[in-house]
Amino acid sequence: MRSAAHRLHDSLGLRTGTTIFMASAGVIALFVITTILFTTQVDAFFAGVTGWLLENLGWFYVLGVTVFLVFLVYMAASRFGRVRLGPDDEGPEHSGLSWFGMLFAAGIGTILMFWGVAEPINHLANPPMQDVEAGSAAAFEQAMAFTLYHFGLHTWTIFTLPALCFAYFMYKRNLPPRVSSIFHPLLGDRIHGPLGAVIDVTAIVGTMFGVAVSVGLGTLQINSGLASLFGIEESRLVQILIIAAVTAIAVTSVAVGLDRGIKRLSNFNIIVAVGLLCFVVVTGPTLFLLQGTIESVGTYLAWLPELAFWNDTINGSGWQNSWTVFYWAWTISWSPFVGIFIARISRGRSIRQFVIGVLAVPVTFSVIWFGVFGWGSYDIERQDPGALTGPVVEDGDIPGALFVFLENYPLATVMSVIAIMLVVVFFTTSVDSAALVMDTIANGHEDPAPTRQRVFWALCVALVAGTLLGATGAGGLEALQQVIIVVGLPFFVMGYVMIYSLLRALKEDAGERQPLRTKRWRKVLPPEEAARREEENRQTERALRSGPLLRKTGSAPRDAPTGSENEG
Repeated sequence: MRSAAHRLHDSLGLRTGTTIFMASAGVIALFVITTILFTTQVDAFFAGVTGWLLENLGWFYVLGVTVFLVFLVYMAASRFGRVRLGPDDEGPEHSGLSWFGMLFAAGIGTILMFWGVAEPINHLANPPMQDVEAGSAAAFEQAMAFTLYHFGLHTWTIFTLPALCFAYFMYKRNLPPRVSSIFHPLLGDRIHGPLGAVIDVTAIVGTMFGVAVSVGLGTLQINSGLASLFGIEESRLVQILIIAAVTAIAVTSVAVGLDRGIKRLSNFNIIVAVGLLCFVVVTGPTLFLLQGTIESVGTYLAWLPELAFWNDTINGSGWQNSWTVFYWAWTISWSPFVGIFIARISRGRSIRQFVIGVLAVPVTFSVIWFGVFGWGSYDIERQDPGALTGPVVEDGDIPGALFVFLENYPLATVMSVIAIMLVVVFFTTSVDSAALVMDTIANGHEDPAPTRQRVFWALCVALVAGTLLGATGAGGLEALQQVIIVVGLPFFVMGYVMIYSLLRALKEDAGERQPLRTKRWRKVLPPEEAARREEENRQTERALRSGPLLRKTGSAPRDAPTGSENEG
């Protein structure tokens, strides 16, 4: 007898993994309802768990990302770097420019807009290591080192590791596009059972919260920009209305699809973002910005070995918990979404090309972006002390940092409008990509599925983001940080499992160790999807065999072909 969940699933006209879809939707609904009804208790819970994690496991977050980076460098340099992510004779599906554009927009586009000015200025006023004078040249060197540490190789490492695993197991072993597929060397066909479902539900829920935090940051920034330009108040109601409006745009993009939706938006956004970057360079202190950006490369490389393992052990100020640990937990929570998305657009590339491309190209752009906006901010601050640190740091207007920065440049109003537009499009591509990927994980295949399913996930992102900003007692960034640090923990544990699984799979498929099953992998569908298609094929076969003849004669002919004769 079919369960109530299956009957509800079918009555809604869905075509997805019933257990994973319903369980994920149930967890999300439970969070939203509980947060609204029991705001104080939910706040206390997340605050308590977050406090314990930061006090006892902050080092685990910091060490984990560095270990992942070392592993990726090894993979690119080793003989496994020649392995192609797909059939050996298949080339890349997308051009280099389109590939980079989609990487950029789906990865950290919103982050660059939000933190490009805010982070260097915050660290200039409050040096992380507390060993230099605030506002000094030494403080700014430290500020740039930490900013690039946060948004350079380590951030993209968090995306690249799961992306590489997804690409290998999806396109080399032809397993379903699910997080559970990465565990195949350990679990075998149990990835299609209850344990695999738990892994995939965890991935979907974590992705939902990670993307919701990104949407929340974008919403805060849009609200701040509208307040600066048009005097619109910064309030929870306005922020919820912004989420609703931009989600409507995202839903439209979801309905259009990957090539016409995400790809075009991504290409458009990268062009506009580069235009904004060039505007700052040309109309600002050009030589100072160019020299400073180049200098930042050396600063980043010189500081990187120390920062990769720095845990604020001596000072114990708690600074790192509010910055580094938050970033790593946030980024890794939505790494399954970015990972599957990057895997989908990277099919046909070798592991070496993949690792170098996904790490080097976006990181290079990030270094240039933060170099230009960081040194531009420092130039404004040294000429007029307090011009940026006053409103951004002392008044706490972190979402408005970019707009305060642009007030010091020509065409401030026009450029602020363009900046808001960029944030909106980055917002849209994040929701669009996340909806596509969460639907893919729930479905267990990449074939076309009902659009309503992707629309559902897009609406869920908006609902969770609105709940985090509007229905929690904690406000703004505090609410986002508390939830995401808790959600990110299981994904760090998964990261180590991913490393082991990928290495084991590569060695098995190279014939170095006894595989769990044949190395000639056939295309695999989730059991319920395979059963669904088999039933549809039987119905189609019966219709083709008997339908036309029944219309002509009213009965089947004596020499009607048998089912076995029509197989295939």
